[in-house]
Amino acid sequence: MLKRYSRSMLMAVVVLVIVALLAFAFWPRPVPVDIGTVVREAMEDTITEEGRTRVHDAYVVSTPVAGRLRRVEVEPGDAVVRGEDIVAYMAPSNPAVLDVRTREQARANVSAAEAALRLAQAERNRAVADLELADSELERQQTLRDSGVVSEAAFDRALRERRAASAAVDTADAAVSVRMAELQNARIMLQGMDDSESATATMVDDIPIQAPATGRVLRVIQQSESTLPAGTPILEIGNVENDLEVLVELLSTDAVQVRAGQSVRIADWGGAEVIDGVVERVEPWGFTKYSALGVEEQRVNTIIRFNDPADRPGGLGHGYRVVTEIVIWEEDDVLVVPSSALFRDGENWAVYAVRDGRARPVSVEIDRNNGLQAHILSGLAEGDQVVLYPSSAISDGVSVAARHAVAR
Repeated sequence: MLKRYSRSMLMAVVVLVIVALLAFAFWPRPVPVDIGTVVREAMEDTITEEGRTRVHDAYVVSTPVAGRLRRVEVEPGDAVVRGEDIVAYMAPSNPAVLDVRTREQARANVSAAEAALRLAQAERNRAVADLELADSELERQQTLRDSGVVSEAAFDRALRERRAASAAVDTADAAVSVRMAELQNARIMLQGMDDSESATATMVDDIPIQAPATGRVLRVIQQSESTLPAGTPILEIGNVENDLEVLVELLSTDAVQVRAGQSVRIADWGGAEVIDGVVERVEPWGFTKYSALGVEEQRVNTIIRFNDPADRPGGLGHGYRVVTEIVIWEEDDVLVVPSSALFRDGENWAVYAVRDGRARPVSVEIDRNNGLQAHILSGLAEGDQVVLYPSSAISDGVSVAARHAVAR
């Protein structure tokens, strides 16, 4: 009897142990989650975008006349002073080489000009002879008028003839000058590069090109000696020390939120410190640009200047890459919650608040969300705990427990 009773007790204990183990195995456990806290602190909303430095007033030095540019000796980075330093030299281009037909035409033009000059000189000689005859006739008529032999009218006719002859000489002199100029022009047209004596006679000194501004040579566009037309860019000069700014191409949807005077942090320029800047202006003209993935974007140029040019690092130059953070909104004391706690509940935002160890959905109203923090207007209070990164395992009333302390 006792043996049978002991066996029954043992069976009951075994069954109880198995039931306890099954209960323990299938008993609902708290879901491990990351937990954050709603706090009051300073918050800001920024727009982060890459930019590049540039000199605001960059001067492009161009060829003043068509001619031959001498080799440019200045190098990028050289300091120049306005009106003192010469950055390049130019020489007049040599006359074009004439082909056979053009040369023969030029020679014929020279011959025609010489003949016209001889004709003009002959006309002048005749006009001079007429003037001499008119002078003699005028003297004779004046003598006869004084003697009372001829009338006053005859003397007036002689005086008129003399004046007409003098005017004819002046006209002939002008005609000779015109023909001489035509002959000189025809000879110049005949002059070619193979005419060494004429080319040497017409050569002039090199034309110096002075620096138009004080600063440094940013780049040399044309360094080798070459024949260039007027207005060809040679090099670029700018004041890197005191005239540097940052150009940022913002998306048009971001640019509408940016205003002149907003503070900017300039980072990732190559140094550890962050440089303070301010928005100078947002240009009203947008342009289309394609991203690296081929997406069409509307961009707007935004100009940022340094707060204090003296604090600008000396290593920055023209065209350097930087990363800018434009502060479009900031407050010193607002109620914030980690952005990772937010999720969509229909058209509204919501979070899972941790209350008595269980997750409870709470609708919230937010004002700003910078990707890390969200400004809470209603729905939560300071000190409330919320579930971060809520998964599908979280629902209303689910027991939760902190996985580990979350660093804010």
